[in-house]
Amino acid sequence: MTQSDPITASLERFGALCADPAPLIYQRLFARHPDFEELFAMDTDGGVRGSMLTTCFECIIGLAEGSPLPRFEMQSARLSHQGYGVPESKLDDMFAAIRDTCRDTLAGEWTPAMEAAWAAVLAEIACMGHAPA
Repeated sequence: MTQSDPITASLERFGALCADPAPLIYQRLFARHPDFEELFAMDTDGGVRGSMLTTCFECIIGLAEGSPLPRFEMQSARLSHQGYGVPESKLDDMFAAIRDTCRDTLAGEWTPAMEAAWAAVLAEIACMGHAPA
């Protein structure tokens, strides 16, 4: 089993249980960072949130599958979000909010393999954009 299998399985099941995960994910993110909500004041139809979430899902799946493309997406996102005053470490919290919402929704269906795969992907994301040691 590859790392992508538990990630894909968790996201597919999440999608089956929750037709629109955006409100749950952003509710969790805004609970952790209330100041982020004002960054979306102009997003009255949720289009920006939806687009960001789609990009996040694509990055998660790409990383789990070993694609190099998410690294470029993450570097670009880190740079563009600095303009909104979002530090790199807080940008990573979006991915943790996705994982945590997915895990809570799956509840008893969440497996140790899913936990390990998500931990590996989140650790990889946390290292992106930072200068090498």
